[in-house]
Amino acid sequence: MTPALHASALSVPGRLEAVGLDLGPGELVAVVGPNGAGKSTLIQALAGLLPAGGTIHWNGQLLSKIPMSERGRKLAWVGQEAHFEFAFPVREVVAQGRYAWGDDLSGVAAALAELDLTFLADRPATRLSGGERHRVGLARALATQAPIQLWDEPVAQLDVRHALEVMRLARRLTDGGGTVVVSLHDLRAAYRFDRVLVLDRGRLVGNGKPHDVLTAALIREVFRVEATFVESLVPELPGS
Repeated sequence: MTPALHASALSVPGRLEAVGLDLGPGELVAVVGPNGAGKSTLIQALAGLLPAGGTIHWNGQLLSKIPMSERGRKLAWVGQEAHFEFAFPVREVVAQGRYAWGDDLSGVAAALAELDLTFLADRPATRLSGGERHRVGLARALATQAPIQLWDEPVAQLDVRHALEVMRLARRLTDGGGTVVVSLHDLRAAYRFDRVLVLDRGRLVGNGKPHDVLTAALIREVFRVEATFVESLVPELPGS
């Protein structure tokens, strides 16, 4: 089976070192690592947002050869911070996710509902809290209906209820055949993903099923802490 996204020798000087990986359809993938490990860099590089060495293929097609006007149909990226310079209504900001589809605005209302934003649809995006802005960014990515979603710390600014809803959404997307990559700091939550990528100082040092990768030895080496995980204490991923 052709991977949904394939990266070979992906490198960003001083930030990412020769990372190679395959992401399959239907996979929910966690990216973990200490601060400065390269998590955000990896996700941005996979999205084609950074000048990087190596190659990235989308469904066997070289990503750099796909026009930018078409990439929005294939993958979506959400950064750690959502800043809106202009006071466009939330509905219009989310609709920006449809730019690659021309005048087709289907999916905007559904994206607003998924992220609990319908009641804020007419509010200027500049008058939102940090968590609300982040949900708008996620809704804009969801509106693209892109099969590959790359989310950088999507729950860091959210309250408990909305964080759980975002994780449920991620699982539903992968159940439908999509690929969702999520960077996060909660190692316990990472145990409920299909696969985990561990970065340390720009190097990919772990790639596989969480219980195979997140061992006490690796956590000690990468995170410089002693850790023991008891299965009953690892929270279920909502919707799994």
